[in-house]
Amino acid sequence: MDIGSNLCVRPSWGNWERESMKFPYGISDFKTIATQGYFYCDRTDKIPLLEDSKSQLFIRPRRFGKSLVLSMLENYYDVAKADEFDEIFGNLAIGKNPTKLRNSYFILRWDFSCVDTTGSVEDLRRSLYNHLNVRIESFIRYYVSEGYDLPPVNIKYDDALYSIESLLSSIKTTSYPVYLLIDEYDNFANTIMMGVQNEKTRYNALVHDEGILRTLFKVIKSFTSSSMFDRVFITGVSPVVLSDITSGYNIAKNIYFEPEFNDLCGFRQNEVRKVIEQIVAECNFGAEKTDEALELMKTYYNGYLFAFGLDEYIYNPTLCLYFFEQFQKMCSYPREMLDDNLATDESKLEYIAQLSKGQDLLVDLTQKAYEVVVSKISKRFGIKEMLTDNSKDNTFLASFLYYFGVLTLAGENPEGDVILKVPNLVIQSLYVERVQKMLLPEPGDRDDGKFAAKQVYQKGIMQPLCDFVENRYFTVFKNRDYRWANELTLKTAFLTLLYNDILYVMDSEPEINRRYADLTMIIRPDKRHFKIFDVLIEFKFVTLKEAGITGEQAEKLFKDKLYNMPKIKKALEEGEKQVVRYGKELDDKYGNLRLQKFVVTALGFERVCFKKIEAYGASICK
Repeated sequence: MDIGSNLCVRPSWGNWERESMKFPYGISDFKTIATQGYFYCDRTDKIPLLEDSKSQLFIRPRRFGKSLVLSMLENYYDVAKADEFDEIFGNLAIGKNPTKLRNSYFILRWDFSCVDTTGSVEDLRRSLYNHLNVRIESFIRYYVSEGYDLPPVNIKYDDALYSIESLLSSIKTTSYPVYLLIDEYDNFANTIMMGVQNEKTRYNALVHDEGILRTLFKVIKSFTSSSMFDRVFITGVSPVVLSDITSGYNIAKNIYFEPEFNDLCGFRQNEVRKVIEQIVAECNFGAEKTDEALELMKTYYNGYLFAFGLDEYIYNPTLCLYFFEQFQKMCSYPREMLDDNLATDESKLEYIAQLSKGQDLLVDLTQKAYEVVVSKISKRFGIKEMLTDNSKDNTFLASFLYYFGVLTLAGENPEGDVILKVPNLVIQSLYVERVQKMLLPEPGDRDDGKFAAKQVYQKGIMQPLCDFVENRYFTVFKNRDYRWANELTLKTAFLTLLYNDILYVMDSEPEINRRYADLTMIIRPDKRHFKIFDVLIEFKFVTLKEAGITGEQAEKLFKDKLYNMPKIKKALEEGEKQVVRYGKELDDKYGNLRLQKFVVTALGFERVCFKKIEAYGASICK
């Protein structure tokens, strides 16, 4: 079979778009993908660039295709796969112009996601040693079965560092150097680091001067410096662990910010479009379906940028494959755009919420267009700094979120600071869910709030939601002494309850003709058959000082008195003008909205009132 006909990157090589594609969701074995007709976006042209240095660290968020990159390198450099080179790489970019180093290494590969994180520090050491020894045994069996004569290797099951040295001493007698590939180098350490306090103690035991992880990387450094490991390529999620063992391994070149590797993992816009065009054709949809599906995927999955000076955002590949499979199989979009395999990223936000200033940052992000400005992204920072140095600003916290993929680069401001943003709608949903749990920790309260929110988009009734915010949320704000006493606080309360990315494209402060509406809920194009409404809300906030009353007085106001207060009336009238204008512009943009329009105004953290704007600008105060 001509595998070139199913490739993403060079449509001119074949008519791949005319065939039904197989999507490698959950498959990270490069040989399988390349030889069995799976969809693949060619990144083999990056291999010559990766040969520029001998020890490299490449960081990307989890489920972003790092393991496939390692598998690509493994298949390319493995001496035992020389006879399969044309089969695997013949129709790929590197196959047309291979480097001199192709198929010239023994490959030793470790995967630290396989290390068990339960038990004591001694249990961790044993689990790590077991993994290293098993990989050494697999290495020996593989190359012996391929006809390579290796001198005996002594395996010590209670001392894998000895086993490594024995293996390398054996290999030194052969003609081939070793290429060490380490996948998810920080996986088990990160799991421990983000646990409860006693687990943080275990983490410190791993990375202190005599800790097993630091010691292992000292060994790798020593063997790399002496050329027993000729090349090392390491993948991970963040530099935190490596920073904590920096004296153990400080020779890796960090390539994760380099522009040429921005798309080493992830899909480009034109690649995603090409796939959608084929699926649309297979499903016999009209051409307009391509733009609709692409816009949906862009909203939910695009938005990742890993290098300064670039303007092409990258799509999360795992989420794209999840979408492609469903779209091709059912000729319909996935009901839930967030793949459950990515939902665990919410634990990173939970971890940040436990740290000093972490909750402030998360709430700020939901309020301020999902952006944060920091002086830089930290390349070297350890967990000790994050846990103990309360004098720092948001740099450490925001950098941590960047590396885990729940923030991404958005450029630089005029003052030269770095702008980080929440990449897309599926990640926004994780923030909203975390903030909701922070503010309403009781599940019963969250259920009541969501039920009140349903009345808005199912029936166009706002009163129950206003009552809930007034009686439940405002109590939280007052008790926790929040500094956000403004309309952003009000919007946060409503957003966390109304947020529904299964039915809606949620947009906080969408730009409408260079003006901004506070909150829009536009029904997803594939959900318009449901009996629900599109929603537009403008928020206003009147302080108690502006109103000239105390909190106790505000609580006792009857509704007619509340609505007739001059400041409240003015806020509602101003909001109505904005809502009418935004509503018309939304109707002009989409053409088929069932738009429910509201102005919601808060009086301090005491009262909430609203005005529903009916068709043609008529309004009703409730």
